[in-house]
Amino acid sequence: MNGAGTGPRPVRRVAVIGATGCMGRQITAAFAARGTEVVAIARRYASHVAAHRFLALDAAHASGAELAALLAAERVDAVVNATLGWGEELRATNVQLAERLVDALRRTPGSPRLVHLGTIHEYGPVLWGTSIDEEVPPRPQQPYPASKLVAAGLVLDAARAGEVDGVVLRLTNTIGPHPAAESFFGSLAARLSDDRGPIDLTVAEAHRDYVDSRDAAEAVVRAAETPSAQGVFNIGTGRALDIRTLVAALVRAAGGPRERVREHAGAVSSRGADWIQVDSTRARRLLGWSPRYSLEASMQAMWETVRTESLRPGGAP
Repeated sequence: MNGAGTGPRPVRRVAVIGATGCMGRQITAAFAARGTEVVAIARRYASHVAAHRFLALDAAHASGAELAALLAAERVDAVVNATLGWGEELRATNVQLAERLVDALRRTPGSPRLVHLGTIHEYGPVLWGTSIDEEVPPRPQQPYPASKLVAAGLVLDAARAGEVDGVVLRLTNTIGPHPAAESFFGSLAARLSDDRGPIDLTVAEAHRDYVDSRDAAEAVVRAAETPSAQGVFNIGTGRALDIRTLVAALVRAAGGPRERVREHAGAVSSRGADWIQVDSTRARRLLGWSPRYSLEASMQAMWETVRTESLRPGGAP
């Protein structure tokens, strides 16, 4: 039976599933900066994992036995599940992978530590002004966070039963370098880079907590290195900023006048609620984690990476 350790331990080798994604990219970099060997696992290769051992695998459709054999062969001390799926892939990537990964870790010698990335949206909408800690009952109202909640439950149930050494991090929205192209701020940064004229933008009347993806990656590393810390950890800055403040910070980073973006109030399709403010007290206390990057530094890094990538042939990172 697998079980958690009693204190901090070095992670010599880690497998990051979803290594080429927005968060996976930062997580591999954070572990590498610690001197940890990284096994980067993803469906397709990307140039930013060139420094690591890369394994091409559609993990969402691999069996538990296949995953167990891979993890045993790679002799990893920890596994990070940094995948997420949408649409038709929602159940396979978010739920099926978690189920099979838990099954694989039950069979893997050495009890590798599992850090599963969830989302703050698993809690669903909360009252305006609420600071979301781990005691808030999860009540997601959309398919994506509902599937992530099921996946988190699989990890937590197996950990409580002593079958795996697993922990769940519920991350809030992220900003910072190399954003997802389809994200609100990633797409706005691309428009600021590509368009020279005014930009019309629909902005929701919402306040949300955005954490730098590099800070979130540091939380993952600390969770992997602290097996005595169990359960759920919410990861955010503790500040709910209105969307207009965030937009203005990105426009400043891009060097444009505020008037370049013409804002229009309206509903915006989003996986999030109108109010998100994260209480990360538990992560600060048990993981020794706290965010380091300011809003300005995060937006500057976002702008610089998006701008640089847009200048490359084909816009490829």
